[in-house]
Amino acid sequence: MDSSQEKGDTSDKSLTRNVTQGESVHMGSFMETTEDNNDLKRHLGNRQIQLIAIGGSIGTAVFVSISSGLVAGGPGSLFIAYSIYSFVMGLVNNSMAEMAVFQPVAGGFIRMATKWVDESLGFMTGWNFFLYEAILIPFEITALTLVLSYWRDDIPVVAVVAVCIVLYFCINIFAVEWYGETEFWLATGKIVLLGIVFCFTFVTMVGGNPKHDAYGFRYWNSPGAFAEHITTGALGRFEGFLAAMWSAAFTFVGPEYIGMVAGETKLPRRYLKNAFKTAYFRFTLFFVGSALCVGIVVPYNDKTLVGILSGSSGGSGTAAASPYVIAMSNLGISVLPHITNALLVTSIFSAGNAYTYCGSRSLYGLALDGQAPKFLLKCTKAGVPIYCLFITMCFSCLAFLNVSSGSSVVLNWFVNLLTAAQIVDYIVISITFIFFYRACKAQGIDRKTLPYYGYFQPYSAWIGVIFMTTVVCTYGYSVFLPGKWDVESFFTYYAMVLLDPILYIGWKLWHRTKFIKPEEADLVWIAPSIDAYEAAYTEDAPGFWTEIAQIFGFRRKNVSSDSSSSGAEL
Repeated sequence: MDSSQEKGDTSDKSLTRNVTQGESVHMGSFMETTEDNNDLKRHLGNRQIQLIAIGGSIGTAVFVSISSGLVAGGPGSLFIAYSIYSFVMGLVNNSMAEMAVFQPVAGGFIRMATKWVDESLGFMTGWNFFLYEAILIPFEITALTLVLSYWRDDIPVVAVVAVCIVLYFCINIFAVEWYGETEFWLATGKIVLLGIVFCFTFVTMVGGNPKHDAYGFRYWNSPGAFAEHITTGALGRFEGFLAAMWSAAFTFVGPEYIGMVAGETKLPRRYLKNAFKTAYFRFTLFFVGSALCVGIVVPYNDKTLVGILSGSSGGSGTAAASPYVIAMSNLGISVLPHITNALLVTSIFSAGNAYTYCGSRSLYGLALDGQAPKFLLKCTKAGVPIYCLFITMCFSCLAFLNVSSGSSVVLNWFVNLLTAAQIVDYIVISITFIFFYRACKAQGIDRKTLPYYGYFQPYSAWIGVIFMTTVVCTYGYSVFLPGKWDVESFFTYYAMVLLDPILYIGWKLWHRTKFIKPEEADLVWIAPSIDAYEAAYTEDAPGFWTEIAQIFGFRRKNVSSDSSSSGAEL
């Protein structure tokens, strides 16, 4: 924890160096640091940020892919694994929140790694994150075609792919408000779907179903709470728990997506702070709650579920593979599966839209730090990094590979190679905070004076580093078991673990970068400009629920004649 010496006054000198005067349409003038001069616009409002934070954490995996952890580990292992992983993700969020609210920069944690740790780490992280986001766009489009096939098999794949690409481009080519507004409504659909399956679980388990069967926690007793995986006995149950943990690792979506919108948030110190604070509640409700519910509604040895996951029956990747839909079918409920599938369409489309946005912004952040070509810095008048968006959209065209069954194998192979990239992001966030913490101590900055103070630091960050590193290094352990070796599986598990060090070492050797010393870390950056910008912000800034009420015509704000709808440029 912080020493008593840290509680002293921060140096006004250190927080005002390298500053020039800039202009803001909101407030006449504001202070803008020369190191972070970019053309993005701060247009994302409170309700948009909060729903992006909520919707960004709810992916298709919560409704469908979570079943793999259930089958492998059983309901008990799934619940425990998701609870542990939720706790660790809370620690990672604790680190990301303090840094992002203090320095809400374009590029988020990618540029923080460059600024406070080592340029090479920022380079590695940026390309790791960009490749992960860009490749997942065609993957989500493919998932969308599969979900639509739940209703009929003759929907033309080419048409679905083309429509998705056009929609993603249109949503992201205009001002960032379009993205924010789209995600607001799509995230609302995700919340509605989550509410439906949670209510379905409770009502049916107490007997509110066509069979009037109050099954409660029956499946925790028979076939049991803990399943055996790979081997038998106690070791098999432990390996089942590990499989459930790996399921959690690729189901959870952490705070990195909130950090990526920091550079385009209207009042980042206020809105981002609220979004990060609610993350702890979201991790518990959405993920731990989902793990509990799926373990209640269907047994881990359900024949339909096992058949779909093993590939012996159709439905993989569609709502048919969802534990909830299987439970609905088992209970003779006929309408809810179609509603669930319809809302899954919005969930998957939202995921692809978010990947498009984050992919373009991560590439832009790399260009800002000279780690990607400078032409990528070109933005439209609305503040959209146009060339970054074009390059990101090129990856979405890989979805056309799914027109051919042989080509689709190539796309799946690319996606599998990137599976560890997300965990690497959490490792980097935690490492960056450790360096940030050391810099604050070395420069005499009391962290309690910062806009967001993360408790239990730096222990939160250290636990995050150790836990996530353990996961990323061991989650493919099964490939090393006797008789389990397979080259394709090995690269599926460890391709990014091998590629990232190459990116890091290559940039370090080529540019001869060094770790940034704590006393030399730039803790000023854009903080003065954000302080001045927020202090002089003249537009109405209603609370979240007030904004929601205004959508439906209640509590309308009075707009003064001198207020502008345009965002500040930072």
